[in-house]
Amino acid sequence: MTTLFEPPLQKLQFYATTAYQCGYLKDQRAQSLIAAPQHLITTEVYSGLLLQGFRRSGKFAYRPHCEQCNACIAVRVPVITFTANRSQKRAFKQHNELNVQLKPLAFSQAHFELYSAYQKARHDVEHDEVKNLEEYRNFLTQSNIESYMLEFTDRGQLKMVSVVDVVNDGISAVYTFYDTTDKKASYGTYNVLWQLEWAKSLNLPFLYLGYWIAESPKMAYKQLFKPQQKLIDGEWLQI
Repeated sequence: MTTLFEPPLQKLQFYATTAYQCGYLKDQRAQSLIAAPQHLITTEVYSGLLLQGFRRSGKFAYRPHCEQCNACIAVRVPVITFTANRSQKRAFKQHNELNVQLKPLAFSQAHFELYSAYQKARHDVEHDEVKNLEEYRNFLTQSNIESYMLEFTDRGQLKMVSVVDVVNDGISAVYTFYDTTDKKASYGTYNVLWQLEWAKSLNLPFLYLGYWIAESPKMAYKQLFKPQQKLIDGEWLQI
């Protein structure tokens, strides 16, 4: 158990989890550092935690705490200096007619069905509706901070949902899931570009993209959004 010393984080305590199977690196065991108690993690407090490499899963704030591995690197994109490449510009134009609605965190059957289909297609998760429903509710419909669901539709059809947090210095992308049946779509790329534009309209300087792992193909897309800053040894560096 440790404590942080900088207000308003000084009242928090931190606990290391037991080791569990890493979801990104094969044959690796992982541990996380959990901030507690949950009710003290307001938007203000979480903004400070985010600067130190923490992320949010439901009402839990955590960061990797692996004894023999430091592969998880927090990354963020400076909104003003970001420059879209040709492929990204094409994706933005391709999906620019999607209708976007900002909604409070809440359970939606349509959202859950899209999430389940996405998990099956992208991560080969077996369909266990009871288990998936519980995980979905805990992961994406609960938060102690300023969080929203971005709902993207095309002529009334649900195409994509993104859960995001609005913090002191930016937008933090929590999780995005979308329709995988359209093989020509670039929903994921469009989503990041949309969030960058949204952050710019709110005069917020950063879009936080979570963790990047060099050895994980699932995270390779994050490196395409440049320039980019990485949290290295407690300091945000443009690398």
